[in-house]
Amino acid sequence: MSFTKLSIIAGTALLTLAVSCKSSKKQAAQAGPGAAPVVSVGVDTVRPGDAVYYVQYPGTVTALKDVTLLSQVSGYVTGIYFKDGQHVSKGQKLYSIDAQIYDANVQNAKAQLEVQKAALVKAQKDAERYHQLDEQDAIAKQQVDYADAALATAEKQVAAAKANLNAVGANAKFTTIYAPFSGTIGISSVRVGTSVVAGNTVLNQISTDNPMAVDFNVPQEEIYRFEKIKGAGTEIKNKVFSLAFGADTYPDYGSIDLIDRAVDPQTGTVKVRLSFNNDKNMLKAGMTTSVKVKSDNGSNTLMIPHKAVIEQLGEYYVYRVTDSNTVTQNKIELGQPIGTNIIVKNGLSAGQVIVTEGQQKLAEGAKVQIGAPAAAGAPAAAATK
Repeated sequence: MSFTKLSIIAGTALLTLAVSCKSSKKQAAQAGPGAAPVVSVGVDTVRPGDAVYYVQYPGTVTALKDVTLLSQVSGYVTGIYFKDGQHVSKGQKLYSIDAQIYDANVQNAKAQLEVQKAALVKAQKDAERYHQLDEQDAIAKQQVDYADAALATAEKQVAAAKANLNAVGANAKFTTIYAPFSGTIGISSVRVGTSVVAGNTVLNQISTDNPMAVDFNVPQEEIYRFEKIKGAGTEIKNKVFSLAFGADTYPDYGSIDLIDRAVDPQTGTVKVRLSFNNDKNMLKAGMTTSVKVKSDNGSNTLMIPHKAVIEQLGEYYVYRVTDSNTVTQNKIELGQPIGTNIIVKNGLSAGQVIVTEGQQKLAEGAKVQIGAPAAAGAPAAAATK
């Protein structure tokens, strides 16, 4: 290569370098010495999604019917006719208490009733005879009145004797205790030979075991929603409520049995009772559980990544990217978290772009570069409003 050609190439390079430096100085002058740098951020687009999630409430398993068995007569237990913890049927004989005294009282009451009946027959005949004599004017009127009074007294004494027989007869019946309904009976508190006192000695406890109930409290603002579920069809109700015991889920769904009549003014909650099938006897009264209530807000619910949310003094914000690649702070109202996302009730619209990474470097109106820095080799994404 000749010396002339080398001189031309060198001159061209020097000229290019001078132009480049001049252009850079011009850009710097236009930007100003205090211009904020462009911040590289990660973004995501607000989009509707299927917001299906479960809200959990602490609950307690309870029996729909639960009765404490008390002795209604005093005496000694003479028989126990079941095994502790077994299933018993309505009307099944459970306990017997020494009935000798009560049977004797019944026999005495029957005898007293017969005596009063005999007295009544005599009083009736006397009254009839005196009335016949009175028609013949053969007896004093006062004697007739006495006979009528004696008859009325005899009738009342018969009625009293019958009432007494019913009372002692009931006591005699109470010496045998029967199951008031079908269910599971607990461990007996007494044994054969134990002395019991009427109305004071607890014998046992019996409760229904299928279906079983689960009670839990919900905030008063949820009452309308639960009333709607209660009035819905069986197919819908049976897919809403489930139970969790740690990592295990109960295999059957439940349905609303009742919603309590009033809100507790102390807690602002109302009790809801669910009913669950318990064919396999897996649910026991007194168990604690988590009631999982399925919520389905449909496919038009807006969701954003939870990491995009900024909390300031109890209020929530996100940085939204504008058309000019700057950011503005939007106040939002949040709903239920769903995995790594969260529902947005108000403050955003579908299709808007929000910052999910790099928020700590931002301020209102900051210029942003969407995506990773150029050195990382990632292309920048175009922002939409």
